Amino acid sequence: MDPTEIDSGARVSPKAELGVGVRVGFGAVIEAGVQIGDRCVIDHHAVIRTGVSMGSGNHVDSHAVLGGRPQDLKYNPKDRTFVRIGNDNIFREGVTVSKATTPEGATVIGSRCYLMNNAHLAHDCTLEDGVIMATGVALAGHVEVGAGAFFGGGTMAHQWCRIGAYAMVAGLIAVRKDVLPFTVVAGEPVRHYRANTLGLERANLGDERKKNAIAAVDHMRRREPLDDLPQTPEIVYLRRWLSEPSKRGRYPFVRSKA
Repeated sequence: MDPTEIDSGARVSPKAELGVGVRVGFGAVIEAGVQIGDRCVIDHHAVIRTGVSMGSGNHVDSHAVLGGRPQDLKYNPKDRTFVRIGNDNIFREGVTVSKATTPEGATVIGSRCYLMNNAHLAHDCTLEDGVIMATGVALAGHVEVGAGAFFGGGTMAHQWCRIGAYAMVAGLIAVRKDVLPFTVVAGEPVRHYRANTLGLERANLGDERKKNAIAAVDHMRRREPLDDLPQTPEIVYLRRWLSEPSKRGRYPFVRSKA
């Protein structure tokens, strides 16, 4: 593995912990208490602030700021709060990720997520693995996003919303309610349209699991119970997701033209 390389123009606190093979570019700032895993790249003029820990293989592009103070009037700067990041994530130019508001709480990002340029992830959010946020997406505080979800460019989500796994949210949508797993959400007014067949295909779930997830969306559209569906991992997840309380309510399905 290549040795760690820190540009002479970077500012890295001696109290930060860097793994093997980390590369830090000119003008980057890494504050005290930061933990960066092996093979991460911190490009020039990126900022990693106190309270951030990340696994291996992450790439933080220029002018991204991870671990900034939450934009929340309730936040007390004396409280310890965190950002916890998994492995192999990409943070493109200008991405901002705020640490949590609640004492000892964390904004959490899984692995293999892709946050495109100028995306914003607010305090106390949770992204599970494989989430994609396109250019200019902004998620308010306490938003929960399931694995493999996709947000089109310019989308914004209200605080406390839940976006289920493998959901696809169309660009320029204002998400003010929960989005069901495995669905496509679009339109004005916003509605669930159909199963996210493309996202489920990309997830490589296998034919049987994908078929059951699509069938579950059809059941929900018709307001039918899920009891007759095989208990594949997606159906187990969906039943659990539906059983959890919602602070925002859920969007309805678009009415059939039939």
